[in-house]
Amino acid sequence: MKTSKEYKQSLKKMRPNIYKFGELIKDVTTHPATKRTIEGHGQIFDAAQKPEHKDILTTKSRLTGKPVIRYLSILSSAEDMIANVKMKRLMFNLTGTCTGGRCAGFNALNAMWAVTYDMDKDLNTNYHVRIKNWLKDAQERDITLAGALTDPKGDRSKAPSQQKDPDMNLHIVEEKDDGIVVRGAKVMICGIAAANEIFVMPGTGYKEQDKDYAVSFTIPKDIENLTIVETRRPSDSRELEEGFDAPVDIGGITQAYLMFEDVFIPNERVFMYGEFEYSLKAVMNFIAPYRSAIGGCVAGQGDVMIGAAALMARANGLSEKVFREKITQMIINNETTFGLGIAASSLGKSHPSGVWIPDQLLSNVNKVHVATLPYDTKRITQDIAGGIAETGCLPSCKDLNDPKYGKLLQKYLTANCSGETRAKIARLIEWLTIGSGVPGCMHGGGSPDGAKIMINAKTDINHYIELAKRLADIKEDVQVEPKKK
Repeated sequence: MKTSKEYKQSLKKMRPNIYKFGELIKDVTTHPATKRTIEGHGQIFDAAQKPEHKDILTTKSRLTGKPVIRYLSILSSAEDMIANVKMKRLMFNLTGTCTGGRCAGFNALNAMWAVTYDMDKDLNTNYHVRIKNWLKDAQERDITLAGALTDPKGDRSKAPSQQKDPDMNLHIVEEKDDGIVVRGAKVMICGIAAANEIFVMPGTGYKEQDKDYAVSFTIPKDIENLTIVETRRPSDSRELEEGFDAPVDIGGITQAYLMFEDVFIPNERVFMYGEFEYSLKAVMNFIAPYRSAIGGCVAGQGDVMIGAAALMARANGLSEKVFREKITQMIINNETTFGLGIAASSLGKSHPSGVWIPDQLLSNVNKVHVATLPYDTKRITQDIAGGIAETGCLPSCKDLNDPKYGKLLQKYLTANCSGETRAKIARLIEWLTIGSGVPGCMHGGGSPDGAKIMINAKTDINHYIELAKRLADIKEDVQVEPKKK
C-alpha cells in the first residue's frame, strides 16, 4: 500500500483539469483551495501503517488475499460493515472533517458489485467479470476512489428523457465497438480533488424511456473531455491562511461539478449500459452502507467537538463539570448515530454476490438523525465556548503574531491559559461549527425527506395494528374508506 508521500506524488502526475475562480489548479497538493483535503486524505495512508489503526483501516482482499486498504474492499460480513462505521469515526477523529474522496467511491463499488452480479446472472452480461478485473488492478495501484451519483436533474417534475436539455442527467450519446461516449454532469461531488479515479453510478431509478441514463463506469479523474470545477467556498479568509488558522493535521472538504463533454469510456470500465431495471437496485445498495456509516462520521467529529468544548471551558477558568448536562447531551447525540450505524450493520444480510447490505430501515432512520443531531452538538459547542468561537471576533494567527500589536492581542486573549492557546481552541471550534469542518449532514448521502420515504416504504403498519388487535382481543376488521380523488 502507498505512503502519503507516494499518494501525493500520484496526484501530482495527473493532468490538471480542476478549476476554481476561473483559474486552472495546476497542483492540487499545494493549491490553497485543495491542499487541506489532500492532507486529510493523506492521513489515511499514514494511519494504515500504524499498529493501533491497522485492523480498522486495512483488510484482506477477497481477490488476491493480500492486505488492502478497506476503502478498496468488498464488505462481506456484519463485522466488515461495523469496521467501516468505526473507520469513518476514526478518520473524523484524526482529521476533524470528511475524507469523502474515498467513502462514496467505496459504497459505489460495493453497490455495483452486487448489481453486476445480478445482471450477469439474469442477462448473461459480463459486468461482474469486468468489475472484478478493475478492482484487482485498483487494489494493486492502491488508488483513491471518489464516487459520483447526483445529476443536475433540471426540472424535478420531469423524467430525464422529458427534460428540455437531455444533458441535465448524465447519459449515453454513442456506442462504439470498444466503449461508450457519455455527456452531461455529476454535481456536488465530494472529495474529487483528492481522488485518482471516480466511480460513476446512476443517480436514481429509471424507466425504459430513460434507459440511456442507466449507466455506471469508472474513469481516471484526469480523463480527456472531463472538466471539473471546485465549488467549496471557505467560510472566511482564514481557510487560506497558515499557522493555527489552518493546522497541518486538519483536513478539508472539497465539492465539485463534473462536466462530461463526450467522454469516451472503454468497455472494460463500463458496469451498466442501459439496464434500467437495475438502476434503482444500485441506488438502494449504495444508500444502505452510506447511511449506516455516516453515523460514525458525525460521531467522530462530535468527539472532537466535545474535547474542544471542554478544553475551552478550562481555558476560560471553568471546570467542564459546570457544563455536564450539555456535554452529556453531546455524548448522547454522538452515540445515537454511531449506535444506529452499528445496529444497521449488524442486522443486514448477505447478497448472493457476497456483499453485506445493512438493514435498510435502520440505515434510513440513522440518516434522519444525522440530519439533526450533529447540528445540535455544534450549537452546544458554541454555547460552551462563548462568543470568541462563534461571533467572528477571533483575531487571525497573523495578527496575533504581528510585531507591532500581536503581544497586546495575546495579552487580552489570556484567561486560564495563554492567549495563543485560547485562540487555537477558539479557531478549532470556529472551524468545526461554522467553517469547512462542517460536513454535509443534512443532504450528504441524500435528503432526510428521502430517507423518511424509505422508512415508510420499509415499515409494515398493518403488522403493528395486528399486534395491538391481538393484545386488545379485537377480531373486528377496522378499515378506513380511501378518499375519492
